[in-house]
Amino acid sequence: MPTPTSRPRDRWYRDERVQLALLFGFALLLLALGIGLRDPWPSDEPRFALVAREMLASGNWLFPHRGVELYSDKPPLFMWLEACAYVVTGGWRGWFLLPSLLAGLGTIALVHDFARRQWNHHAGLLAAALVLVSFDFTFQMRAAQIDGVEVFWIALACYGLLRHLLLGPAWRWYAIGCLAAGIGVITKGVGVLALLMFLPFWFARWRGWSGTLPPQRRDARWWLALLFLVPILGWALPMLWFALHVHAGDAAYARYAHDILLGQTVSRYAEPAHHIHPWWSYLQVIAFEWLPLSLAIPWAIPGWVRHLRNRDARVLLPLAWVVLVVIFFSLSGGKRDVYILPALPVAALAMAPLLPAIMRNRGFRWALWLLTLLLALVLLGTGLGMHLGRLPKLDTLAASALDGSPQPLALMILGIGGAGVLIALAARPRHAAWAWAAFALVAWGTWGIVAYPLLNGYSSSRAVMARAAGIVPKGDPIALVGWKEQNLLMLDGLGRQTVTFGYKLAWHDQLRQALAWQAADPARRWIFVYGKLLAPCVRPGDAIHVGHANRREWYLFTRAAVVPGCVPPPGIDAGQFGAYEPDDDD
Repeated sequence: MPTPTSRPRDRWYRDERVQLALLFGFALLLLALGIGLRDPWPSDEPRFALVAREMLASGNWLFPHRGVELYSDKPPLFMWLEACAYVVTGGWRGWFLLPSLLAGLGTIALVHDFARRQWNHHAGLLAAALVLVSFDFTFQMRAAQIDGVEVFWIALACYGLLRHLLLGPAWRWYAIGCLAAGIGVITKGVGVLALLMFLPFWFARWRGWSGTLPPQRRDARWWLALLFLVPILGWALPMLWFALHVHAGDAAYARYAHDILLGQTVSRYAEPAHHIHPWWSYLQVIAFEWLPLSLAIPWAIPGWVRHLRNRDARVLLPLAWVVLVVIFFSLSGGKRDVYILPALPVAALAMAPLLPAIMRNRGFRWALWLLTLLLALVLLGTGLGMHLGRLPKLDTLAASALDGSPQPLALMILGIGGAGVLIALAARPRHAAWAWAAFALVAWGTWGIVAYPLLNGYSSSRAVMARAAGIVPKGDPIALVGWKEQNLLMLDGLGRQTVTFGYKLAWHDQLRQALAWQAADPARRWIFVYGKLLAPCVRPGDAIHVGHANRREWYLFTRAAVVPGCVPPPGIDAGQFGAYEPDDDD
């Protein structure tokens, strides 16, 4: 029996406020370690950072630009947020990661708060923690991609709708939820999916299930759902006005409006050109990329069946919504793992009432412990194999990224794996959840603190662009040909005058225009080019090799390296997809 003096010490961690503070302290470490130690990395981060910085430089917030071209692949809201982060931080090196970090913390807060209100604090704590340490969630919230912020807006929309539909009436939250769904649309276009929550709600009301908003007489406040359109129209109408009237003489703006409203939404879903996968591929994504949440699904199924047999709408609504989202994206031929990521936090809400029992289940604890140990052993073996030179392909890849020996990366992987094995052995199956959390913190924290500085020069192109800037005399302009967004981003950041001729423009046309531009002032104008494009119009021996980055060799050359009278042939575009290389999210 505890003594009076030991009781406060034994009970301090039972305080709900302390537990919540510990959860968010852990979340901040897990998601933020390494911020400020790297620049934007491909494929998406340099693009969005470049667009955001060009918004600030030009003052053109309605029409994002990538170099001289309009960028119509994504709505502008994420780039607006990045631009604001740049201004608030004064251009601090980690500015581009802040929107995703805040989105991750916000999503965790929403999951905890709703599960706490619907069930209890313990269920909310477990649901939020499970989302936080699920692999794909952690990965996306540590990256500066649109998907992390989109997850937050859809989570907020679902939170607002569920606060009203299950815990209501709560008309204010209903309005916020509909508004958030609209903001999700101008973030990535799929925020409308939050409104699918009405389908299981209407079914539950029709069948008389328990747990939903009690039947009421007709209430005009249901029309607050139209708030969904406010953010969309607030962006689309001014954009269309400027595109069709102010810029009426420039067909590029009309193409931008058509592409952003139809081409990147309806056409991409109905007739995708990339990322073609079979209908069942999302089952693989859920099974592996949602770990450890997906590991709990077999133990959750009996509980879900029990709740559904009892006609409990509190489980039906989030669970059915997740199923609808997965079905929706499965019907399209184009599939990426991040498309269904917004369903992960809502899946945790459906699992929340069952998590306390699942965490106590011996079979689940053993499965989670074995998974932790297995992943740690894989990393340990990989690091050891690289260190001993037994994995030549990985060693070659690491050596090219590090511009030298692969040993620093090998030792880092070896250390993470070794730490994971020690954590698993010390925790034993009884404390499997703590083992997974500790291993996740060690792995992601080490990746941020050690790997970010190691790989940044290669992944961000900072090293190559710094060499290029050091070779070209200050004041001389540099044209980019066959370039990637990180090249332009880094050169602009180094304060160099740059010229581009289009990103999606075919490489031979880029080079042709660049050579004509250089000919106008051959003594001062330089061209930075992908090495594959040198022949036949540029003599490789007279060009300056400035380095290897992003799986490409990069060169600089002056007019002295150009073959007189040569016209770049279309053949140099071999290997391109159409007129340009597609981005990973295209």
